[in-house]
Amino acid sequence: MDSVTQLALGAAVGVAVMGRRTAVWKAALWGGIAGTLPDLDAFIDHGDAVRNMTLHRAWTHALFWETLAAPVLAWIASRVHGERDHFRRWWLALWLALVTHPMLDTMTVYGTQILRPFTDHPFGLGSIFIIDPLYTVPLGLGVVVALARRAPAGLAWNRWGLVLSTGYLAWSAIAQAHVRGVAEEALAASGAPAQRLLVTPTPFNTLLWRVVAMREDGYDEGYYSLLDGPRPMRFERFPTDRALERSLQDVWAVRRMAWFTHGFYKVHSQDGQAFITDLRMGQEPWYSFNFLVARQEGGAWAPVSPRNLGARVDLEAGLGWLGRRMRGEDVPPPR
Repeated sequence: MDSVTQLALGAAVGVAVMGRRTAVWKAALWGGIAGTLPDLDAFIDHGDAVRNMTLHRAWTHALFWETLAAPVLAWIASRVHGERDHFRRWWLALWLALVTHPMLDTMTVYGTQILRPFTDHPFGLGSIFIIDPLYTVPLGLGVVVALARRAPAGLAWNRWGLVLSTGYLAWSAIAQAHVRGVAEEALAASGAPAQRLLVTPTPFNTLLWRVVAMREDGYDEGYYSLLDGPRPMRFERFPTDRALERSLQDVWAVRRMAWFTHGFYKVHSQDGQAFITDLRMGQEPWYSFNFLVARQEGGAWAPVSPRNLGARVDLEAGLGWLGRRMRGEDVPPPR
């Protein structure tokens, strides 16, 4: 999730766990710090764009290392504020603020390696977009009221913020499962079930969902709004170059992205350059991660240091389509 959301979640957790044992501002401050710390890995340059992408949400998001870091942060906080008697409570509060960060990240589609050093598998449910106001606003409002009002009323607002935001996460998973069922039925009815199916929400909401169905010769993209009614779900088919993919099988960046995306990618070439695109984030033809990985030299593909040439849809056109399609209007996506 975005940094503002992680800050709000960490602060809310800190306030909820510390309760009246310390000043609300102290709990919110340290909870917010702990909730933000894991994302500092975004400032680390690993050498190229693919490494930077696939090593974000890795070591700093691992539950094992965050569990080891929690008592250190608690020791600092309890001594800075002269609250050594509350060390164990600070420990619990900051541990929860740390570990809820990667746990929330696993609800997005990006991929979070929460079980390092035991496995580097990138977990990603994909039931919530990286920015969703309906999740963030209750958290932020609860913390603000807790800071502004005295206990117990302020603390109650903070608890309700956590309850509502957690309930929204549960709703997102339920909605995702429903849309998956709709998509599977539509694909089965067409006589072309998918090899792999991706179901993710479109930006800022959990009403309109994007579905990607992977096939041997390419992939299908479709959209479904919970307000669509009985209208059957439609898909548009796009090709991917499997021959090109086989010729790039020795390129590390291609193998790495194939692993990181769980197979939801495409490869294509243009003007003697080869690209691999992450199909999970964005929409056709606008994708956030589109890496240049090789150039043609003497009839063969030569690897290059990967560069991200991702693009985003025009904001005005995209938001206009999003609002209309979310309400159930049968309008095609911007191309």
